[in-house]
Amino acid sequence: MSVSVMKTHSTKETARLVGVHYITLHHWIAAGKVKPSQGIRMNDHMIWRWTDSDVERIRKYKQKNYRKGRGRKPKPKR
Repeated sequence: MSVSVMKTHSTKETARLVGVHYITLHHWIAAGKVKPSQGIRMNDHMIWRWTDSDVERIRKYKQKNYRKGRGRKPKPKR
């Protein structure tokens, strides 16, 4: 019998793939801006696991909302 195993990434690995610091990714999680596919509780800590589709979703969020070293992107002027 074959068991299918889905590849997941750690928070640090996901942050590296997206191109942000892992602390930035933690801030986005805490603010509810991004959500991982899976959270595993280990010794009173949460270990987040991210799928490839999560990584792609975070890339899109970053492109829309993030400017390195300058904070949030300004809202478009009307």
